[in-house]
Amino acid sequence: MRVSRAQAEANRETVINVASRLFRERGFDGIGLKDLMKGAGLTQGGFYKQFESKDDLAALASQRAMESATRRWSSAAASSSDPLQAVIDFYLSPGHRGETGDGCPLVALGADAARQSPEVRKPFQDGIKAHLQVLEEMMPASDDADASRKAMAALSLMVGAMSLSRILTGEKLSDRLLETAAAEVKRIAASKKGD
Repeated sequence: MRVSRAQAEANRETVINVASRLFRERGFDGIGLKDLMKGAGLTQGGFYKQFESKDDLAALASQRAMESATRRWSSAAASSSDPLQAVIDFYLSPGHRGETGDGCPLVALGADAARQSPEVRKPFQDGIKAHLQVLEEMMPASDDADASRKAMAALSLMVGAMSLSRILTGEKLSDRLLETAAAEVKRIAASKKGD
């Protein structure tokens, strides 16, 4: 049975969305095409009509995940009179730690992405730049270079802390790690040039 163009596009979007979640849960190599398509409610036979390769899908799913993450940061920032605090509270939280399928793709796939093709790595690079831009806009700084430096330090600390907190099996230590990182991000943001 032939599928309409509109249905084919809807199926493609479903596969990208499902892959975005499943890649974050299982890693790029942790799930095969058959299970990806099954997760989207489709058969494996239609995959190559929609995508050139698994790398093509991984790049599109990564782009979708990074765009979603950036929107979540922007939404958290816009919902508060203290945008940086809102992003810190959202990102460095036990709730976000538990969101393996919908949480930060930098945490879920960062090390895995570094071993992928340039096509798959590009959405991560673009997403990192977008996250840095969001953070830069929230940094109290005397000049752009200072805001950029603070944003880079804050993003590195936040992603690293969330990654480590997900590794830990003890909730108490994991929570302390997130709390410590949150305090350090605030300290970095408030620091004066040369501190």
